[in-house]
Amino acid sequence: MSAVIEGHHDDHHHHGPAKGISRWLFTTNHKDIGSLYLWFSFIMLFIGGAMAMVIRAELFEPGSQIVSPEFYNQMVTNHGLIMVFGVIMPAFVGFANWLVPMQIGAPDMALPRLNNLSFWILPAAFGVLIATFFMEGGAPNFGWTFYAPLSTEYAPPTVTYFIFAVHIMGASSIMGSINVITTILNMRAPGMTLMKMPLFVWTWLITAYLLIAVMPVLAGAVTMMLMDIHFGTSFFKAGGGGDPVLFQHVFWFFGHPEVYIMILPAFGIVSHIIETFSRKPIFGYESMVYAIASIALLSFVVWAHHMFTVGMPIAGELFFMYSTMLIAIPTGVKVFNWLSTMFKGSLTFETPMLFAIAFVALFTIGGLSGIMLAIAPADFQYHDTYFVVAHFHYVLVPGALFSIIAGVYYWLPKWTGYMYDEFMGKTHFWLSFVSVNLTFFPMHFVGLAGMPRRIPDYAMQFADYNMIVSVGAFLFGLSQLLFLYVVLKAIFYGKKATGQVWEGAKGLEWTLDSPPAYHTFETPPNLESGEVKA
Repeated sequence: MSAVIEGHHDDHHHHGPAKGISRWLFTTNHKDIGSLYLWFSFIMLFIGGAMAMVIRAELFEPGSQIVSPEFYNQMVTNHGLIMVFGVIMPAFVGFANWLVPMQIGAPDMALPRLNNLSFWILPAAFGVLIATFFMEGGAPNFGWTFYAPLSTEYAPPTVTYFIFAVHIMGASSIMGSINVITTILNMRAPGMTLMKMPLFVWTWLITAYLLIAVMPVLAGAVTMMLMDIHFGTSFFKAGGGGDPVLFQHVFWFFGHPEVYIMILPAFGIVSHIIETFSRKPIFGYESMVYAIASIALLSFVVWAHHMFTVGMPIAGELFFMYSTMLIAIPTGVKVFNWLSTMFKGSLTFETPMLFAIAFVALFTIGGLSGIMLAIAPADFQYHDTYFVVAHFHYVLVPGALFSIIAGVYYWLPKWTGYMYDEFMGKTHFWLSFVSVNLTFFPMHFVGLAGMPRRIPDYAMQFADYNMIVSVGAFLFGLSQLLFLYVVLKAIFYGKKATGQVWEGAKGLEWTLDSPPAYHTFETPPNLESGEVKA
């Protein structure tokens, strides 16, 4: 039987990649597809970042500076959409593709052709979205949360293309999630029970279930928009008996779990990095797993904390206030576990560890401002000000984005077989760390002073802080060009990396060569025998 299987294997999987462009177009190899996701995310980071630079250039001084208010709104909308759906999510899917099979001892993802399709429809979706800039009426201009009626009754004609693009992005996410779940549940190496899985694998298993649960809700929201625009329905039109607030409910029922979809894989990445550079196993592994699962479950019952100002009944405000605060408990457990892992560890401060420590510190700041926003009566003051912008950027930039950068530095030598330049990596870290705080910390103050978000102009009293924010933003953007240089230098001129790469790194991926063979774990490692330690 084994001979038949091996013969079948040789017929369909030649032991190496195809040559040229066809390798990337038709690949079903999890490593190739992981690389495609990561490079796509990197390209979109610079496109979305360029839009952020336009926003900050316009806000450098009060008054109208370089773009019209209409184009400014297009920049704000598409910057948010690209950063959320085009940078953070695809990057984490890239990590899942590269690491999940290697960490569980599987030969590949369970559904390789579906994997190829779920990647290649993404560039098509973003091609459609970006093409709207060159169409009559201009790109979507109603904010990344596309609230009705702005996105239905007052939207440019290109909103239909935007709806199509969102559908395709959602389909990509659902297919990727099905693949991840099937792989983890069915293809683990013998002896790898669920409670022996690496934390990154756990975070992605839970994230994939979240995606499958909420992506159809987003699809429903944009389909209702489509019906209101083209087919005469009144889901969100008050004049026809509909309710614009219904859109907010549907959107945030998707949107709040989405926030955790963008941060749970980060918890997994950071956990691996901290335990490696602390030379200690992660403190409280089981409590970490339960905390991550608790966050995922609670994320479904807190959506209306984005809507305290819509006039909901006091009982609703109280419920969403307390349930939101409840999420702070499992989040606090994880921060405690990371700090306890580092406590009395043999710490070294390589670039991935610096980004991971910055993640823990700055993500906690984002969490604390989230607690402030959870207090319903106080939220009436904070709502739709720059305080909210500061809050979610602290979660998504030094949170999700820093964890992605940390993960790239951590696994890049394993993926490519070459070490990056440690001095340049640390330079990139310090530039990013200083500039990210220079950019987003002053936003708390202008927000508390009453500066509304999504405006191209502002009162003179906010001028000094906005100038500081814009300088920080440009510095942060430029420092990511240094990141690109570090990655390319490692790939083309880096020193050869060992198989282990980092002293003390644990996991099946570190038992492989650097770079791993094109097809790894064709014979699954046996953890039951005790020869291989996960």
